[in-house]
Amino acid sequence: MIPSRFYYPSPGFSIYWESGNGKKLAKRLSGDFPQKTEIEHFIPRLFETDSPADQVIREVYQVHGFRQADTWIEELLNGKKDVECPESLNLLVRQTTTVPSWLNPELLEEGARLCRRSGSLGLMVLRNYCLMGGYESAAINKPLVFTGALKKGAAKRLTETTEFWVRIIGENALTEPQIGLKECLKVRLMHAYARVSILDEGKWQEANWGAPLNQWDMIATNLGFSIIFLDGLRKSGLKITENEIEGLFHFWKYVGHLLGIPASYLPTTENEATRSIYSWTITQAPADEDTISLAKALTLEPVDGPFPSKNWQKKLVYKTHLGYNWFFLGKTSCETMHLPATFWRVHPYIQRFFIRLGQVFVHLSESTYKRSVLRNRKLQKKIVNAYLVSHERKPV
Repeated sequence: MIPSRFYYPSPGFSIYWESGNGKKLAKRLSGDFPQKTEIEHFIPRLFETDSPADQVIREVYQVHGFRQADTWIEELLNGKKDVECPESLNLLVRQTTTVPSWLNPELLEEGARLCRRSGSLGLMVLRNYCLMGGYESAAINKPLVFTGALKKGAAKRLTETTEFWVRIIGENALTEPQIGLKECLKVRLMHAYARVSILDEGKWQEANWGAPLNQWDMIATNLGFSIIFLDGLRKSGLKITENEIEGLFHFWKYVGHLLGIPASYLPTTENEATRSIYSWTITQAPADEDTISLAKALTLEPVDGPFPSKNWQKKLVYKTHLGYNWFFLGKTSCETMHLPATFWRVHPYIQRFFIRLGQVFVHLSESTYKRSVLRNRKLQKKIVNAYLVSHERKPV
C-alpha cells in the first residue's frame, strides 16, 4: 500500500536540492541520486513502528500509571535485581543498557565533542535549520497536530528538543545510565505514548499518512541531527575534520538505536546519510496550513515566551532567527512557510566571516582545540540554562 503522503517528486524539496540551499549538499552525491524505484523500497517503513516501546505503554503506563512506571525504570537503570515489573519493561531497559558490538566509544565521544564545540552556533542550526526545515513536510507534522502541539505552542517542543540534545552531548553522557541512557529511554517512551494515544483516539488516517511517528519519519528526524546539522555548521563557516564527521554519524546511529530505530536503517557515512535524507525529502507532499501554523508558532516563540525578558531583546532575537531561517532554508522554503523577509538575513554571512577566521586558531594544536570545546560548551550551557530556567525547567 502506498499512502497518499508519498508524493514524488516533492515540489518544495525538489527546488531545495536542484537550485536552493541543498544544491551544495547534493553535489556530494556527484549525480548519484536515488531513483524512484529504489526509494519505493522504503515505503513499508511508513507503516513500521517501535513495537517494544508501544507494548510497554500498553502494559505498563496504561495499566500501572506514570509514577509506578518511572519508579521501575529508575530501579532497573540503577541495576536493582528482582524488580517486579512487566517483562516488556524489563526487556526494553535491558535492550537500552546492552552495549551493541559495533559501538566505538572513541568515535561516540568524537561526535559528541563536535556538537559541544559548535557552541551557540549549533543551537542556531538546530532551531532554524533542522527544526524549522522539518516543518515544511506536511506529513511528519501530523502527529504534532494530533497531540496538540499547535495549541501548546512552539516553546514546549523547542524546550524539550534543546534540553534533550544538550544533555546527551555532554562528555561521555551516553555511557551513563542515569544521564544519556535515561534521556533516550524517556524520549523513546514519549514517542510511543504519543503514537499509542493517537491510534487509540481512532481518527488517524493510516492510509493517507502511514503510522504515526513511523520508522521512516524517525530516521528523517535522526538525519536532521546529523547530516542537516553538519550541513548547517559548514554553511556557517565551521571547519570540521574527517574524524568529527565520522564521529557525528556514529553518535547519532547509537542515539537512533537507543530511540528504537534499527541500527541497520541508519547511515554510517556522509554519502549514505545524504542519499537517505534525499530519499525522504523528495517524497514529501506540499506544505499545508499546519505547516504554516507550526512555522509561525516557532517564529513567534521568542516574542510570546518569557525568554528573553525585555521587549527590545525579543525583537532582536526574533529577527536574528528569521535571518538564519532564510540563510539555511532559502527563499522558496521561507516563502512557502510564510516566514517574513528581514534585513537580518545579512547577519549569518557577517558571522560566517568571523567564524572562518577563528577556525584557524581552533585547529592550531590539540590544546587550542580542547580549549575551543570547553569554551563553547560553557557558552552553550549558559544560553540553554537561561532559557530553561525562564521556562521553569531544571538546568542541564
